[in-house]
Amino acid sequence: MSKKDNASFATTLHVYDHCLCFAAQRAARALARRFDEALAPLGLTSGQFSLLTSLNQPEPPSIGSVASLLAMDRTTLTANLKPLERHGLVTIGIDPADRRGRRLFLTRAGRKMLHSAMPIWKRTHAEIDRRLAQTDAKSVRDGLRALA
Repeated sequence: MSKKDNASFATTLHVYDHCLCFAAQRAARALARRFDEALAPLGLTSGQFSLLTSLNQPEPPSIGSVASLLAMDRTTLTANLKPLERHGLVTIGIDPADRRGRRLFLTRAGRKMLHSAMPIWKRTHAEIDRRLAQTDAKSVRDGLRALA
């Protein structure tokens, strides 16, 4: 590799200042860390909270629909369900309409956990919204949804 092929520090700074992927990954890690710390007293991570929330639907969702909602592959989703299942927060059952499919059920304990987590989520989210006060937070969320 020639010296001419190496990226300069100026290029690194340009990427840091302009790359949406870099900014989104950095922000996602910081946000996840903030929610992980807030939810830690309940023994939940931010990812587990998101997963429990995604299961809180009128009818038990399929694995595929939850994977799609969370922009996650089915294998990763299944791995993330295991600890929730071990703690009795989620059960995986056969889809009565298609016995080959699986439905995800939020248990009574899972609903109770979600109920306990919601005030923590609201308080933490309010802190984040205050930090975004100088920004149009709705536009940020809309933009992120457009990319997902």
